[in-house]
Amino acid sequence: MDRNLLFGAIATACLFAPVAVITNYANAQGMMMEKTVEVGGAPMYPSKNIIENAVKSKDHTTLVAAVKAAGLVDTLSGKGPFTVFAPTNEAFDGLPKGTVETLLKPDHKKMLSGVLTYHVVAGTHTAEDIMAAIRKGGGKAVFKTVNGESLTAMVDGKKVVLTDAKGGKSDVTQADVMQSNGVIHVVDKVLLPG
Repeated sequence: MDRNLLFGAIATACLFAPVAVITNYANAQGMMMEKTVEVGGAPMYPSKNIIENAVKSKDHTTLVAAVKAAGLVDTLSGKGPFTVFAPTNEAFDGLPKGTVETLLKPDHKKMLSGVLTYHVVAGTHTAEDIMAAIRKGGGKAVFKTVNGESLTAMVDGKKVVLTDAKGGKSDVTQADVMQSNGVIHVVDKVLLPG
């Protein structure tokens, strides 16, 4: 290699290396300064999208596997905004034996997608927004889900309870996990469309 070219390449690398280090440091500092909440043993960063955060939660591995099987990763990584009522692994375990395994099969993709999109409402609905809608609705609020059916939210004591189309109830156990493309509310039961 020509000596001048080699010297030029080294000089260029030395010039830009500090910029890369500073940029990486600034990005790391920005992540550390974000107000995070912990879900499933992992910090949830408001600058990351729903999928980027959900894959880190050890309490949502079944949900993530289901989202992948249903082909919804790109959608929930998209611009949104979305409000996701995210069932835990324990919530999925509460379904009748064999249900999850059946839903994850490729020939049940449409049904799985219907169940998952029943947990998603368009827009960002924080706990405060949901409570305001419940008050405005005289004790209950109805939210149209992305799959087209509705969920009903009510207050029971100090908790928000969601009622699905089949009359099943699910408590919001952790609210307002903010995302770059919406918000997640953790729920303790899987909600089922009609």
